[in-house]
Amino acid sequence: MNSRQRVLCALNHQEPDRIPIDVGGTRQSGIAASTYHRLKQHLGIQSPTRVYDMYQVLAEIERPVLERFGADVIGLYRPDVAFGIRNERWKPWRLFDGTPVEVPGGFEPVREPGGDLVLLRNGEPMARMPLDGHYFDRIDKYPGAAHADIDTLKLPLLSDEECEHYRLQAESLYQNTDFAIIAPLGPPYELFYGLGTGDFSAWMVTFATEPDYVSALFDKLVCTWLENLKRFVQAVGNRVQILQFNDDFGTQDAPFLSVNMFRRQVMPFYKRGLDWVHQNTDMKVFLHSDGAIFPLIPSLIEMGVDILNPVQTSARNMDMAKLKQEFGSRLVFWGGSLDCQKTLPFGSPEEVAREVELHIRHFAPGGGYVFASVHNVQAAVPPENLVAMFDTALSAGRYR
Repeated sequence: MNSRQRVLCALNHQEPDRIPIDVGGTRQSGIAASTYHRLKQHLGIQSPTRVYDMYQVLAEIERPVLERFGADVIGLYRPDVAFGIRNERWKPWRLFDGTPVEVPGGFEPVREPGGDLVLLRNGEPMARMPLDGHYFDRIDKYPGAAHADIDTLKLPLLSDEECEHYRLQAESLYQNTDFAIIAPLGPPYELFYGLGTGDFSAWMVTFATEPDYVSALFDKLVCTWLENLKRFVQAVGNRVQILQFNDDFGTQDAPFLSVNMFRRQVMPFYKRGLDWVHQNTDMKVFLHSDGAIFPLIPSLIEMGVDILNPVQTSARNMDMAKLKQEFGSRLVFWGGSLDCQKTLPFGSPEEVAREVELHIRHFAPGGGYVFASVHNVQAAVPPENLVAMFDTALSAGRYR
């Protein structure tokens, strides 16, 4: 059974030869560049470490590492993954901790007197990495983000160049690898977060008090999403197996919004897009949403979500046994490997292995499970713990 077959088997709620494994296949299951570089040193792999996502400073996972840990998934991305910086013309650079990396040629941060790094767009600051930080924070504000003028709002459509890039990359990944291919293509912005880079507190007041305005904004966002979906599918054909979108609906302790508000103000708009995907393609729909979202899961399934990530079992009421029992026949769990906020960075390799084995015993039976870190592996995670996590998934995740 090859990787693509293994993933599709699991997504269809059947048991493959072993659980599929995602090693950095998405920007939400990636590995911080400094941690990845130390992991390669630990494994004796000598090669430059490239940062393909300058926002989160995530490493491009290379074939020897993918093969070492039994990876089954690969991501299909636009040419400019973050900040409009194209991943080309690679050049040497160093992270604050001294890690040598390669970064895109268009990455040109300005160092402030205090040592912070700032990225500029049209001469204005758009992101900052504080001195000794590990990733950038957005500091630009989308004009009128909390209450944009819908009539004049211009939203990004996929260009002919981007569609050609998707076509060529999808064809290459499909023909030259046996990985399952996952591609992120949500609305132009996460619906619940409005236009994404505005004042979140101000946006939440708008969201809660002006439902007619919010509906009109979401309608425009979804109309653009539908047009982009049509262009994307025309470009990639049937080569992409999984379509990803992201929208964080939960805190550590509870959802951001009530079930009724979700169903009234968010769900109908996402459902329009996901209905189109299911009616016009064979792609499975993957939602990345952190936090304590158990009460929303029935609505997410009704909305058209096939796969839930990252399955943050350390959040309140996200008990893995209950998740599997309640939703395991209708929802694929992608992630849920262990507590990646505590055990993975601070536990011993033996503790990591024990926790991974426990989670696999709950999630794996009957298929419907893809193993991955719970969100990105952060800086300073010991390489020994990463090895323990993935090696245990390989050894403990066999069905036969």
